[in-house]
Amino acid sequence: MTHVTQIDSSAGSVTARVPAKVNLQLSVGPLRDDGYHDLVTVFHAVSLFDEVTVRKADRTSVAVTGEGGPAVPLGPVNLAVRAAVALARATGRRGRGASGVRIEIRKRIPIAAGLAGGSADAAAALVACNELWRTGLSVAELGHIGAQIGSDVPFALSGGTAVGLGRGERLTTALVSGSYHWVLAFGAAGLATPDVYAACDRLRAARVARDGEPSEVPAPQLSTDLMAALRSGDPAAVGPLLSNDLQPAALSLQPLLRRALSAGREHGALGAIVSGSGPTCAFLAAEPDAARDLAVAITGAGVCRAVVQVAGPAQGACVVESGALA
Repeated sequence: MTHVTQIDSSAGSVTARVPAKVNLQLSVGPLRDDGYHDLVTVFHAVSLFDEVTVRKADRTSVAVTGEGGPAVPLGPVNLAVRAAVALARATGRRGRGASGVRIEIRKRIPIAAGLAGGSADAAAALVACNELWRTGLSVAELGHIGAQIGSDVPFALSGGTAVGLGRGERLTTALVSGSYHWVLAFGAAGLATPDVYAACDRLRAARVARDGEPSEVPAPQLSTDLMAALRSGDPAAVGPLLSNDLQPAALSLQPLLRRALSAGREHGALGAIVSGSGPTCAFLAAEPDAARDLAVAITGAGVCRAVVQVAGPAQGACVVESGALA
């Protein structure tokens, strides 16, 4: 499950690295009785990583540095803390001394950006604590715990490219050929996922009232054309098939995103889409040099806060440094 690249037997700590995700397809079904929506989504992990280090401690605490660090919630509401507590409970670790950890999160994935940064940190905490405590759980077992914390946590554990059903927590690995090169453009301000889903519901209700459309939202369906394009490994075939039912809602909340998407298309992006609930815009390029040129052009257009060049599919959460003590 984990790949250890560095070992310091005296450190008594474990560091895990975890990728961001983009949604190549995000189809949103009707609102469920539990407050969630049925989804069909195609997750794709990209090479923008957070790192989470855990150390044994008398009590569980968290510190965050890096991208958006001051805005990340601390204490028991932090998803990485919740993950550590959930793993301790699931594996029968009792008492402050047995389950306490000091969690240090070094962020490069922006928060409230549609990239599942909080879920990624939860996944990294699960993997790191699993190693620190020598609990020996599989990725599937960690994913079952993670699904109770956040819908995107199981995918952050597995990485690669996968189809997500239900709330997105039920995963099937997708058959994908080749690598894909992306430019991510970060919005000036974050978007809270519940706000975007609420805006999606409002827009749908308004269309029903205005146009007399059927009031029942159809069940989401997986795009067979997108899956075929991913199997072909041809970015030019994948680009036009990117889709996101939440994009109109994100654009309604942050209209400037329209300019970002237009700038990417004007400068040669094969596909342009809001990732997840936004506001990050993801642009697909044909190859690394085209992605570099696209990143420069989008930066020059002044339509976003920052730009990064990434590739996918990336590996899921994994241990990169372990000095865990037996």
